[in-house]
Amino acid sequence: MEISDWRKKIDEVDEQIVRLINQRAEAARAIGQLKQKSSLPVYEPQREKAVFEHVRSVNPGPLSSTEVVDIFERIIDVMRALQRTHD
Repeated sequence: MEISDWRKKIDEVDEQIVRLINQRAEAARAIGQLKQKSSLPVYEPQREKAVFEHVRSVNPGPLSSTEVVDIFERIIDVMRALQRTHD
């Protein structure tokens, strides 16, 4: 494959990632609404720890577990902000 072929492949994967992140955001927003109604905190360190353990356990590579967790830390930061700012 040529560079242009690989770039097309990356564009296609990026489109899938955007769709999936938005699906995750919908779920996070719904959870945020439930937390608000139940007066639960947005930040749940034990849940985040469980998410990190889960993504490490399903990571086939080539990213290292540390790299995958780094990415998910940022995703969770954004989702937490979404829970705080949207109802």
